[in-house]
Amino acid sequence: MYRQLLKSIAVALLLVANVAHADGPSRAQRSKLVPTQDAYVAAVRWGDFDKAEGFIDPQYLQQHPLSDLQRERYRQIQVSSYRERSAGVGADGSIERRVEMGVINRNTQAERLVMVNERWRWDAETKRWWQAAGLPDLWQGQ
Repeated sequence: MYRQLLKSIAVALLLVANVAHADGPSRAQRSKLVPTQDAYVAAVRWGDFDKAEGFIDPQYLQQHPLSDLQRERYRQIQVSSYRERSAGVGADGSIERRVEMGVINRNTQAERLVMVNERWRWDAETKRWWQAAGLPDLWQGQ
């Protein structure tokens, strides 16, 4: 009886793993995800938000264009840390990451931590990943 229960559990776990894997990105897509995320993180970490904007989904940017005021606000901060806290595959096959960012206001030199959600979408047409949640909101609750 105990063996049968263990076999059932093992089969169920394998089925769940196969379903989860089928919904996730392919090996070729995953091989492009890490370098894309690394380049995006480097741009954000160095405060090059103009470069980071190049990783944002064009559909998102069309619906949410950055204003001059928003661009100026990004120039007033420095990112002191960028740590991935969790990641997973969304229901639509996108990659979702929760990131903790340390942000320093250049004027006051005050540092604070901000939690940011990223959603990475694979574009089959251009064969690349886009960050589909926009640039990080570093002024949450202000």
